[in-house]
Amino acid sequence: MAELAQVIVDVPTMQTDQPYTYAIPKRLESQIQVGMRVIVPFGRGKREVQGFVVGIDQPTEYDGTLKSIIGLMDLVPVVNTELLQLSRWMADQTYAFWISCLYTMLPNALKAKSHRVVRIVDEVDEQTSLDLFQGADELDFERYQNDPQIVSQLLKLKRQGKVSFEYQVEDRARVKKEIAIQPLMSFEQYEDERVGVRANAHAQQRLLSYLQQIDGQKVKLKQAEQQSGLKAGTFNVGEKRGWLKKIAVETYRTPAGMIPDDQHLDSPLKLNPDQQAAVAKIDQAIDQAQNQTFLLQGVTGSGKTEVYLQAMAEALRQGKTALMLVPEISLTPQMVNRVRRRFGQRVAVLHSSLSDGERYDEWRRIERGEAQVVVGARSAVFAPLENLGLIIMDEEHETSYKQDETPRYHARDVAAWRAEYHHAPLVLGSATPSLESRARALAGVYQLLRMPTRVNQRPLPPVEVVDMRPEMQRNGETNFSDRLLNLLNERMEKGEQSILMLNRRGFSSFIMCRDCGFVLKCPNCDISLTLHMDSRTMKCHYCGHEEPIPSICPQCQGRHIRYYGTGTEKVAAELQQLMPSARVIRMDVDTTRRKGMHAKLLKEFGEHQADILLGTQMIAKGLDFPNVTLVGVLNADTGLDLPDFRASERTFDLLSQVSGRAGRADKPGNVVIQTFNPDNYAIRYAQLHDYEDFFKAEMNIRYQAGYPPYYYTVRIMASNEDERAAAKAIYEIRNQLSVSLSKETVVLGPTPRPIARMKNRYYYQIIVKYKHDPKLHALLKDIMRQTQAKSRQDTLVSIDPEPQYFM
Repeated sequence: MAELAQVIVDVPTMQTDQPYTYAIPKRLESQIQVGMRVIVPFGRGKREVQGFVVGIDQPTEYDGTLKSIIGLMDLVPVVNTELLQLSRWMADQTYAFWISCLYTMLPNALKAKSHRVVRIVDEVDEQTSLDLFQGADELDFERYQNDPQIVSQLLKLKRQGKVSFEYQVEDRARVKKEIAIQPLMSFEQYEDERVGVRANAHAQQRLLSYLQQIDGQKVKLKQAEQQSGLKAGTFNVGEKRGWLKKIAVETYRTPAGMIPDDQHLDSPLKLNPDQQAAVAKIDQAIDQAQNQTFLLQGVTGSGKTEVYLQAMAEALRQGKTALMLVPEISLTPQMVNRVRRRFGQRVAVLHSSLSDGERYDEWRRIERGEAQVVVGARSAVFAPLENLGLIIMDEEHETSYKQDETPRYHARDVAAWRAEYHHAPLVLGSATPSLESRARALAGVYQLLRMPTRVNQRPLPPVEVVDMRPEMQRNGETNFSDRLLNLLNERMEKGEQSILMLNRRGFSSFIMCRDCGFVLKCPNCDISLTLHMDSRTMKCHYCGHEEPIPSICPQCQGRHIRYYGTGTEKVAAELQQLMPSARVIRMDVDTTRRKGMHAKLLKEFGEHQADILLGTQMIAKGLDFPNVTLVGVLNADTGLDLPDFRASERTFDLLSQVSGRAGRADKPGNVVIQTFNPDNYAIRYAQLHDYEDFFKAEMNIRYQAGYPPYYYTVRIMASNEDERAAAKAIYEIRNQLSVSLSKETVVLGPTPRPIARMKNRYYYQIIVKYKHDPKLHALLKDIMRQTQAKSRQDTLVSIDPEPQYFM
């Protein structure tokens, strides 16, 4: 009997969230391995889908007829044993489908597409074949499915039994190839060949010498042209004369900014006592293969990056690998470059700004063991590194480490799982650790390592808080206080640079009719549209809806339309009026949409091509410019009034991070925070650089309100285009929870989500708060299974453990 394979198929529903048994054909028995992608038949008809082999069984006495695997998509497994186990754990913990978790771990190029083809199965008359199939045996149905005439013809042929409709799996993983040359003769044979070459055929003579020099090695044609100084035509002559052959060789797409092979690498820096103590503790855990979690709390400029680099060097010295996560790699190019300059070609980079091809090639370099250090954003936590010796998570408090879509994992939890699997230390670094991490350090779950001073012994910059209420009374509507303007002009005169942060992009927050109070809202979401003057449009930042700026009120036909609020685009225009000679670089989602623009704008600023860098929160972290001596926060209140218990923590983190961009080198720095709430505790503690007192105050509020880290939370959300259907679904879930959960567990809701409608769907939510509830996990699994059927009626239910946002 044939061997059997357990395959998890690419059909993400609860009903198929389990392995299916397939027979392994004789021709594949010696080739198939766990972790490979395969093509299998599924369901009725001739549908083909991709699947992952998750187990191989010995033959059994099964009476029925098993379907067989159709073919392999890989020569080697794309998911190793560790990642296979991790995917199963993740599916359970995040209430997601196993197949979704497997796909999350892989680059996009390894996510195959399924498409329908029409294949000739019986003789079709020649004219029809030429008209429709152009003489081929099959055609891509997707290309013609919207042409009723062709569809009608194809359906007629299907009824006659002439054609079949089938699903085919298309592998998107494309290996890049380049032309290379390979010598075909020995040194002596090339000498003999010279006799038949004219003395004045200098190019051919030089080609023979070059072929002797490379001595049988394959060399890429472009490289051969550079090394020899010969043109492509000369190599064509060599091919015709049988001196060499041209072959296609695999090559990697190189992400921008990679370190050339011959570049000199940076040496380690001298450590201060705090850094030495931290490195010694981490190195000890690496040496002893200890699964210890360290919380490295160091003020901005305390030298955390050098601690990371020297600990990574220790892991590499022991023949192990290292993984470093950063919140969003395109926002922290300086950090990435430091790692590259220290470890060179041993570094692979994984992030969303790479093309699918570049990401696939970097993934292959890691999987083949050609890169021992990986730096990347959230999804890099799945990098297929073997023998991990160290995992680092920089800016561990950042909410971008939590995935908002299924599977809703937190990179910190996945990193902890992998660190335990490899018996490796996990280092969580931050100037402002999340309350959850700091509480775990106080409880002894994490080991706290402190770095309270900057490496150059310079003090943290003084922070001034400017109350904008009297400023508005004195100067009218403005984004700049007199104090901030004076300091900006002073920096300009000294040839120093400034950073200004406003956490809102666009020109104005909204437009309103002064006659009737009408505010232009998005037709798909419960949110006002934002004015963008560069494109002269109103845009929704949630669904992407765009429409022209109205000159007449749609409600009362009045012409008194006024812009309210502010955005980076409007601030840049105001700056040009107030400081005409200032060179300003604006950095937000709109100006950095194109690939490579983050790095380009930061490079220009680093080369002093601008005096002021104006941006959203993307400029708050990871930047180290020695000439920046002033940081201004234009409105510290934008995140404070959100209906979210983490709003104060996020505001404190952001203000602390952006304040740390000033005075990082020898020149003293200043920070100005403009606010309409100068007495708010988050702003006051940020002014004092006082994390400890902020931590105590915020923990007290969380304790009284019963929120993390004193409770765990789960958000259950139902959505539908029909509001009544969404409300009905969430109330049914609420009734289930009421019957089954323990008395100590708190259920809040159901309520509409703060932004109740988005992309034409209505959202209702429940928040579950609990300390320990043995029934909750199984109950949530049951709810997922039951609500799967409802998805056919367009009701979608999601379960989000430990949500970072409640919007």
